[in-house]
Amino acid sequence: MKTRLLKDTEEDIRIAAKIIEQGGLVAFPTETVYGLGANAMDADAVRKIYEAKGRPADNPTIVHIAEREELGQVTFLVTEDMKTLMDRFWPGPMTMIVPRGEYIPYVTTGNLETVGVRMPENEVARELIRRSGCPIAAPSANLSGRPSPTTAQHVIDDLDGRIDAVIQSGPCRIGIESTVIDMTGKIPMILRPGYITKKDFEEALGQEILLDPTLNRKPREGEDFHPKAPGMKYRHYAPRAEMIIFKGDRIRVEAAIDQERAEREALGQKVFVIDFDEDRETVAAHEIFAMLRQADREGADVILAAALPQRGVGFSVMNRMLKSAGFNVREV
Repeated sequence: MKTRLLKDTEEDIRIAAKIIEQGGLVAFPTETVYGLGANAMDADAVRKIYEAKGRPADNPTIVHIAEREELGQVTFLVTEDMKTLMDRFWPGPMTMIVPRGEYIPYVTTGNLETVGVRMPENEVARELIRRSGCPIAAPSANLSGRPSPTTAQHVIDDLDGRIDAVIQSGPCRIGIESTVIDMTGKIPMILRPGYITKKDFEEALGQEILLDPTLNRKPREGEDFHPKAPGMKYRHYAPRAEMIIFKGDRIRVEAAIDQERAEREALGQKVFVIDFDEDRETVAAHEIFAMLRQADREGADVILAAALPQRGVGFSVMNRMLKSAGFNVREV
């Protein structure tokens, strides 16, 4: 298969929409990361997503809509709390887990009775959905398990020859995937942290919001479950290199990284360091995946990373870093 490289022009978006209509796969930009899209209501098309990415069949996709009126195609239930969150955070980087509507096939939901749905902020994405005439199922446009793509080149690096087309636009504004909040229980629960934080949801709803208890901790031996949202179960976002996260007092962390770097370089290893300022969590979100891919391009043998404070967006970035490192953490 030859992957078409399209621009984010009106003409090329029409071409991309035709590919979606015909059951093909198109990678497209959003404000979070690039998504790999197919007609969410076409089971055969969605199966192609799993094949192209090498994605486990029980890892659900997220359904993207362009307008709130399209929500009825995805779910049969819209609660007052859901309306409040849509008013506050859509279009934007929020995915809600809701009951699956009858028109959404099980392959789209990972065989669950629930489905993730969001309305992206990115206008190229929304125009693609409008012109396709259907909701678009789209996980991140990368090989399964690899760092998520925040530029069109990242998509091409992973999926060239595996998908029909890529809409080449600018870098993603946010850089980590949407926050996923489960709206099917008595109390809303964050299943995947993102740019919209627990505090943001609590302020919007005026109530406590739960965090999934598995977030940001190492899975217990033999632990297994069926994920309700992408990024929950498998080692995700992984670079090719070994990765170590150093956690503790900032001065001791930097000293430990310097010592580990010297020891590794003495062994002839190539070292890549990730050390964000603790108060620049949004910068870290924007750059973390690009830096992991840069380490791979430069042929790093090991990545040494300083942990961020687990608050606000920093909690979300640490979620990605911990999974990238396979929870390889050194307390210093």
